[in-house]
Amino acid sequence: MANVQAQYPANQRALAVVQDYVALTKPGIQTLLLVSMLGAMLVASDGVPSLGLVLALLIGGSLTSGGANALNCFIDRDIDAQMSRTRNRATAAGRISPAAAMTFGLTISVLGTLLIGFASNWLAAGLAVAGNLYYVLVYTLWLKRTTPHNIVVGGAAGAVPPLVGWAAVTGSLAAPAWILFAIIFYWTPPHFWSLALLKQGDYSRANVPMLPVVAGEEATRKQIFLYTVLLSAVSLLLVPFGMGMIYLVGIVALNAVFLWYAWLLLTDPSKARARQTFFYSLWYLALLYVVLVIDRIVLG
Repeated sequence: MANVQAQYPANQRALAVVQDYVALTKPGIQTLLLVSMLGAMLVASDGVPSLGLVLALLIGGSLTSGGANALNCFIDRDIDAQMSRTRNRATAAGRISPAAAMTFGLTISVLGTLLIGFASNWLAAGLAVAGNLYYVLVYTLWLKRTTPHNIVVGGAAGAVPPLVGWAAVTGSLAAPAWILFAIIFYWTPPHFWSLALLKQGDYSRANVPMLPVVAGEEATRKQIFLYTVLLSAVSLLLVPFGMGMIYLVGIVALNAVFLWYAWLLLTDPSKARARQTFFYSLWYLALLYVVLVIDRIVLG
């Protein structure tokens, strides 16, 4: 009986360790990245990509993006420990050692890259590697700690998954793939700056030069509105490249709501407006890809 009882704490500890490693990969962020990659695959394909290719890319994309996120947690453990939103991350709290986090991140990144390469092609794999290196070396190690434009320039890393998905299906990159890249690139500042307005104190304590900390809240709200306008314009560029009426109607509606929230935030500097804009930005990107896929399936 004692042996059985002793087994439960051991099992719970093992489960907690697994949960900590999974958390290092930032599953929430991964979900949006994978949605954008899968959406690009479906748009790029003449029909529906093979189930095997889709599964391989989803697993490979999870591993590569998860590896980059784990390396981000390894590098940012000092910053994370000072922020209420991130101080309980396993690397910041000391539950996973720096060496273990780095090894984990590198290992799954390599495995994911190999899976993408062998399942599709090495252009797609190379793009995944480029996205990881940019996120870890350019954004995490350099931009995040040195410039309030960290999100603008660093946003290119999060915009790579559509390129990976497109290349996996076609073996090349066409104009619509780059437009999908640009959509996420211009979506990133409104998304993260609205979060930064909510967590300004955290970033200030950790000496992270996010735009609200350096330039103030009013300047940040103006930039959020500006980038929402740019995003709305860029998202319409897919129409001349084959997207139909379903996409056009859907994206106009999504853009109108996003612009409305950004305008409300510009005129009302409350935390509630910032929170509203942040959460809508998540829905915006997810629904954009839903509309894309529906348009392609229904209208071809």
